[in-house]
Amino acid sequence: MKRNLFGVIGAVALAATLTVGCSKSMSMGAGGMASPAASATQAASLRAALNGLLAEHVSLAAAATGAALDGRDAEFKAAAGALDANSVAISQAIGSVYGQDAEAAFLPLWRKHIGFVVDYTVGVATKDAARQQKAVNDLVGYTQDFGAFLASANPNLPKATVADLVKHHVLTLKDVVDAQAAKDPVRAYGAIRTASQHMAMIADPLAGAIVKQFPGRFPGDPNGGAATLRTALSTALREHVYLAGAATGAALGGRDAEFKAAAGALDANSVAISQAIGAVYGKEAEAAFLPLWRRHIGMVVDYTVGVATSDTPKADKAVSDLLGYTQDFGAFLASANPNLPKATVAELVKHHVVTLKDVIDAQAAKDQPRAYTAMRTAAGHMPMIADPLAEAIVKQFPDRYRG
Repeated sequence: MKRNLFGVIGAVALAATLTVGCSKSMSMGAGGMASPAASATQAASLRAALNGLLAEHVSLAAAATGAALDGRDAEFKAAAGALDANSVAISQAIGSVYGQDAEAAFLPLWRKHIGFVVDYTVGVATKDAARQQKAVNDLVGYTQDFGAFLASANPNLPKATVADLVKHHVLTLKDVVDAQAAKDPVRAYGAIRTASQHMAMIADPLAGAIVKQFPGRFPGDPNGGAATLRTALSTALREHVYLAGAATGAALGGRDAEFKAAAGALDANSVAISQAIGAVYGKEAEAAFLPLWRRHIGMVVDYTVGVATSDTPKADKAVSDLLGYTQDFGAFLASANPNLPKATVAELVKHHVVTLKDVIDAQAAKDQPRAYTAMRTAAGHMPMIADPLAEAIVKQFPDRYRG
């Protein structure tokens, strides 16, 4: 059992380290020898990877249940497929390190609770109270099974503690489904953000326990300021993509109430990102960053409207504006931090723009499988912005972000 769990964590962490390759040049010590910043240690990579993986699980689960309850069958199937890809990616990571037996052991365990969530959603949709209650009972029972699994693998993870944390995951996801069923998109998107943010309460203790169990394999402090900064930036930027994708999907689908709710949640995410910048550079920087960040969201809306109305000039202008924006954003960060070259930042943000455009194009074409694949790709790109940003901040303020 230990081997199985370590296969998950080790492979995910190894995959996460690949995302920091673009910032290696900022981690070179004297003589050109690699000297990883505190935000780029294996422990920090582990924490960031687990948070990203679990937050994505919530985003995709909510997309699937929302589509199911609204009768959007094609989108439900695509979202469910993306959700399963999120699960399969972990099991494949196990198999790539420890073989098919380990991969086969984990996948059905993880899929099991997703099946119970589907059962609950069907019960809500059909007003079958008995089915709903059975699904809730099954989910609560699952928390004990999952807690036992982790406890048997890691002595630093008590079964009861893990079970309680997973129970909160179940309850917050239930809140999402209930709000979606009540046709209250504002409450639903608030619940989605709450459920996503809760996943850190699972990912962080899990990362800490693994580092404690295998300190030689995961050097660094997963709970230090540097790791916390990297994880917070990566998680917030990934959430930005999923909320933007939800908003554009709702807009293109003519679901006005949902669009407004998703746009509101997206703006709350923007405020949170600006507050993270303010925590580093002060209130004036926060006040300057927020309208700059909001600006590119407005351009994305313009592109979406252009696509929806077949207004090619409007769509083309939005793309041109977004490409120009990457230079402005690069200049802003370069002026704040000498470790962030304008051209490098602009290129990374350009990839964000391009990957988000791919999401919108697929949504407009009503190609749901391609849209959800594009969404995962776009979200997966965001650590390529967050990781170098965190590393540059740690280099700029080493005394504030140790460990």
